[in-house]
Amino acid sequence: MSYKIISAILVLALASLACGFSIDLPKGPTPGPDVTDEISIPVPASGEASLSIKFGAGKLDLAPGAVDKLAAGTATYNIPDLKPQIQQNGSDIQITQGDYQFKNVVTLGNMKNNWDLKLGGIPMALTVEAGAYDGTMEFGGLSLKSLTIKDGAANAEVSFSAPNAIEMSVLHYETGASDVTLKGLANANFNNMIFKAGAGNYELDFSGGLKQDASIDITCGLSDVSLRIPKSVHAVVTVEGGLNNVSTSSNWSKNGNVYTQGGDGPTLTFTIEMGAGNLTLTD
Repeated sequence: MSYKIISAILVLALASLACGFSIDLPKGPTPGPDVTDEISIPVPASGEASLSIKFGAGKLDLAPGAVDKLAAGTATYNIPDLKPQIQQNGSDIQITQGDYQFKNVVTLGNMKNNWDLKLGGIPMALTVEAGAYDGTMEFGGLSLKSLTIKDGAANAEVSFSAPNAIEMSVLHYETGASDVTLKGLANANFNNMIFKAGAGNYELDFSGGLKQDASIDITCGLSDVSLRIPKSVHAVVTVEGGLNNVSTSSNWSKNGNVYTQGGDGPTLTFTIEMGAGNLTLTD
């Protein structure tokens, strides 16, 4: 039998196997009726807290407003395994989504998982870890010692509509391929900010009352990044990584890869590393 005939037989055999081959995807539970749990966490005896919120997929809303509580609100879900769990060890508190792994897009599309939480005004170190979610987080007027947000494919808006009541050591935001807006960042009253992101669209607005010098490190992949800095604020932006697609308003001067905006008072010092994408500096 010739080589060509053998090859043809093998091709036909493989094609036949391919046509008869199928994959049975694991099936998740069928979503049921909505269940709403009340969440109420008292203020720790120490008067301060380290609060961690671990959220998977769904919708997450955070805002000030918990009176005489560390956190209070509701969680509404339609898959029993999504029931939130609360763990407390002294002043260390975790609110965690139930241990359910989304196994297919059908379940995910019919799933409801909405958390609406109000936070109290005591000094706290706050960590938010989330997956693919829609988030609205308002932190104005809280007393955040530090803020860490880590998420996956997010559509999120974070704002400080009023000054953070105490000095924040670090604001750390790390995300994947997302669409993220941060507003009123001068009101966050941080010493240092770290922003790391993959591909996406990111708007960082540094409006508010800037009380002290602050440094901001930004590392992004192929992204569109817009920095909104009021023209009255002194700012220095150093761009690293070979990015040459930088556009600015008329308030900015350029010297090599360093962009400077004149202003009075404290200084915002940026180090930005982008290999590709677009950077816009505006007021």
